[in-house]
Amino acid sequence: MVGKINTLLFDCDNTLVLSEELAFEACADLINKICAERGISKEFTGESLIVEFVGQNFRGMLTTLQKEYGIEIAPDDMEKYVRMEEDAVIAKLKAALRPCPGVDEQLESLAASKKYLLAVVSSSALRRVKASVEKVGQIKYFKGPNGEDLIYSAATSLDPPTSKPNPAIYLHALKVLGKTAEESVAIEDSKSGTLSATRAGIKTIGYVGPYAPDKQEEMTQVLRDAGATVIMRDWSEFPAALEKIGST
Repeated sequence: MVGKINTLLFDCDNTLVLSEELAFEACADLINKICAERGISKEFTGESLIVEFVGQNFRGMLTTLQKEYGIEIAPDDMEKYVRMEEDAVIAKLKAALRPCPGVDEQLESLAASKKYLLAVVSSSALRRVKASVEKVGQIKYFKGPNGEDLIYSAATSLDPPTSKPNPAIYLHALKVLGKTAEESVAIEDSKSGTLSATRAGIKTIGYVGPYAPDKQEEMTQVLRDAGATVIMRDWSEFPAALEKIGST
């Protein structure tokens, strides 16, 4: 496989940018309001939402809540809640978002090498992903030959919308880019994201850097079990991880 890899597909939240904590804080109040209106007394915090729903977009969270608690959210309400959550999260990201430590240096090096096509493949809404990479100055790395944004969203780019771990968004990105799974590598930080990529047949680098030090060992095993070929704890390990995955 050495030399065949020419496409790198990056998850966004907590892979390129440290957004998960901010995003979950922003949507906890809305989730609690939705639950209270339907007689569910459980109170979520940003932290507990991360534990229960990391890697899922807001639509995916609401779908899971409906199944787990036997509640019903009408389609019109679902769309209203998704828009409300998107607005709240984007406002928070624009105020406080930072890139993951060390990722910008790797993106700069990859762009300079001109060996790879770089794209973003996310569960989050397209508007949120674009706001994130624009806020931290990464948008310039994810451009096509005609200047188009190479950003693909399970929540926005697909009809009907879906969420990781469904592989549909990765399959969609490959199709639009005209690439195959064999010439691509995904970089993911969550179980659902890793499952999405590996179910699409894409070899995946698991990134555990955003997790607390005492959680990294556990997440290493979780991502390995989900199919990640290589695990990295810091973006400085990316060149070696890419080389290793390319030789398997």
